[in-house]
Amino acid sequence: MRILSLAAAACVASLASLQAAAADWSDWSISPYTGEVGSVDYSLGGQVQGSVFGANQPSAPSLDKWGATGAASVNARLQRDYDSGLSLALKGTFEIYHDHLSGDNYGSDLVQKVYGSVQTGLGHIDVGMTDGAAYALSITGPVVNPEVTIDNSNATFFRDPSTGAAFTNVFALNSAVESSLNYAKISYYTPRLFGLQIAASFTPSEGKDVIPFLNTGPHVADRQTNMWEAAVNYSDNFGPVTLGVYGGLTVAHDDAKTFGHKGLTDWAVGTEIDWNVNDDVKWSAGGAYRKADTYAFNINNALNSGSTTSLHLSSTVTYGSWIAGGEFGEGNTDGLLGAPTLHNQAYLFDVAYAVNTNLQLTAGWEKLNYSRNIGLFYNGAPHIAMDAQFLHAVLNI
Repeated sequence: MRILSLAAAACVASLASLQAAAADWSDWSISPYTGEVGSVDYSLGGQVQGSVFGANQPSAPSLDKWGATGAASVNARLQRDYDSGLSLALKGTFEIYHDHLSGDNYGSDLVQKVYGSVQTGLGHIDVGMTDGAAYALSITGPVVNPEVTIDNSNATFFRDPSTGAAFTNVFALNSAVESSLNYAKISYYTPRLFGLQIAASFTPSEGKDVIPFLNTGPHVADRQTNMWEAAVNYSDNFGPVTLGVYGGLTVAHDDAKTFGHKGLTDWAVGTEIDWNVNDDVKWSAGGAYRKADTYAFNINNALNSGSTTSLHLSSTVTYGSWIAGGEFGEGNTDGLLGAPTLHNQAYLFDVAYAVNTNLQLTAGWEKLNYSRNIGLFYNGAPHIAMDAQFLHAVLNI
């Protein structure tokens, strides 16, 4: 623990040293590569993110408690704008690198998103592999760094030595409705009027061939089809305060039902309040609660009884280029048909410095507590606790 504490102190010291060099770094930036081909605009950008960490978890043979993890992705866009206000676009996101502790929300496939978008004065329509409406409009509370948050994280610092994979794969917190993942779908989003935006999506199957209805997806037991989702997002300013409220729902049909299973029902609510205390300081707080009839949010395991829940509460304070925050998360998945009931409780405290518009460094401490009613974790007990200190860098272009 003393070594880990020194590592955390070094992380914070590294962040603090950046402030002295702010004048040199603040003018430096990288813009996406852009251009035109006839009347079509194009852009190419991406993200590179990585962490070094020291994890304190129960020992096991070949378990290295120190390590590094990271991922990289590329974003591409083709767009044509018309004088009438109509805009047509083709967008894609591709994960070109990840390791077993970092990845995306979609199974870490090379192709994360490929979809077309039509923007009009009456709203916009997305068609293809992209997020569903209930996820796109979600509010789950403010975070310092969305890559290393305890809720729907893209990076973790704990390994399961029995599998070599991320320990959190057993049950990860996620408080936004995301059951339709990046399956090919059709979505419609209204314009935001008087602070209110409404959206709906239809996902015919678990297919990932970009165009809806083209592929029925994997023919596995209890596969979900005809996924309908809807979401409402309200956001408005009241003087120096901004209030946001969200609700989302997804329902689906079990197309290959087996004993004890049924169609999907997944819903969530969330809220956030942002207060601009003055020109330099902003305080934010919020959270979300999600409940689904699936086991550990696996849509091919929607059960007749039992549910999975995820709660996320968080708060941040921003001062200039600095942001600090804390998060609390708690989740429970009911066991059935031989699967254990799992409980997860998580804490995160972190501080970040935005070097410029592209680069952010974050230092933090994270703690996870897991328990199960039957069976044992790799430490030979039904309970396991672990914590980690980390330094994370993310470069967005």
